[in-house]
Amino acid sequence: MPRLFCQDHPGVAALEARVVDSRPGAVLLDRSPFFPGGGGQLPDRGTLEWEGGLLAVVRLVPDGRGLWHEFDGEAEPHGMVMARIDGVFRNLMCELHTVAHVANSIVYREFGGALLTGAQLSADGTFRVDFDLPDIDPDRLRSLGGPINDALRQDFPIRTFRMPWSEAEATSGMFRSKSVSPPPQEDGTVRIVEIIGLDRQACGGTHLETSGAARPIRILKVDNKGRQNRRIKIGLAET
Repeated sequence: MPRLFCQDHPGVAALEARVVDSRPGAVLLDRSPFFPGGGGQLPDRGTLEWEGGLLAVVRLVPDGRGLWHEFDGEAEPHGMVMARIDGVFRNLMCELHTVAHVANSIVYREFGGALLTGAQLSADGTFRVDFDLPDIDPDRLRSLGGPINDALRQDFPIRTFRMPWSEAEATSGMFRSKSVSPPPQEDGTVRIVEIIGLDRQACGGTHLETSGAARPIRILKVDNKGRQNRRIKIGLAET
């Protein structure tokens, strides 16, 4: 699908957009502030406002032309609409995704380049990350709370940029998942999220501007999920 507006303008919570296609219960917009979900990050919540009223977006479906916004009912908005995301929920997803990258970077460094086997952010302020870590003492993983919180306190700046897919593929550590990776864009690039001074990796999600904008965390649970998979559940300290 085309490049997501939210990846280049993560601070824009509302914008006016034009309906370029519609069907009962869904519209395709020429641009949208919504993140459709992916990489463990939940899709944005929000509304579409038009001359016919206010519609709550219940699903976001990417296709080759852009992002379909689905809602309950048979309405077919047309012309211009105001697309608005839930800024509080978006910020929570940015916070959790940023902390997940910090945790990923520390595990990758401390455990010999261990790869991610799964991740899921949750609306309750927690997330889980799974790693290919056979024969690891769970207590070592439970002790990661200190290094993660230390990295958050250091307040590393965060930036995103585009890199040719072939260059990213040839760069060690740029793709951290054992099974999936962000797809290349139409121009043959991939989006990189860099926590300057700590980590950089391919990612399509939304993030904070600095690591210090995230709240402290605590390790909630460490589980064995199969012979090689280890799951770490992490929550914001006040959750």
